[in-house]
Amino acid sequence: MKNLSIVLNVILLAAVGYLYYYDFSGNKAEDVAAKITTTYIDSNGHRPPLAYIELDSLNENISYIKDKRKELDAEMKKIDAEHENGYRGLQAQKEAFLKKGASITEDEIQKFQGYLYEQQQEIDNKKQSLSQKLNEKNFGIMEDIQKKLKEFLAEYNKDKKFMYIFASGTGLEYMLYKDSALNITNDVIKGMNDKMKPAPKQ
Repeated sequence: MKNLSIVLNVILLAAVGYLYYYDFSGNKAEDVAAKITTTYIDSNGHRPPLAYIELDSLNENISYIKDKRKELDAEMKKIDAEHENGYRGLQAQKEAFLKKGASITEDEIQKFQGYLYEQQQEIDNKKQSLSQKLNEKNFGIMEDIQKKLKEFLAEYNKDKKFMYIFASGTGLEYMLYKDSALNITNDVIKGMNDKMKPAPKQ
């Protein structure tokens, strides 16, 4: 399960979070982007053609991402706990069987071993199935959040007019030098938090 946790964390970082099965407040990308009026000037006083986003910061500061990460962690722990409980149950059955001592026949031993093997396979298969569903859920969420992020950036960039917006983060560090004046992460955090607010309860 640790490997799954690592995979999910990488997905979370690369995807910049989640947006799956979620109710939106109807905040359109153009409405949210219009509220952000920051003007970017590089360290030489020029309006730059490039900007970048710190994915680590987005991952830690967009409320929905943090909430979904907690939810997924809880789901993973539940899968682990169910798997461990299944094996504890089998161990208890094995100990109870062995308490019969010398009265156990060879035929009974063979039947019980076959039963234990089948139960172990069932427990392992269930964990694998649940883990696979969790992975599929994450990939679906990843694709949706990427779509929403691109929609926001397209509107956001209409007046900023950057030619390129790069991503920077742990394991994704391709820029050898970054002018901090070109960091638009705070704008994106604010815009995505506004865009991803849940709809008010009726």
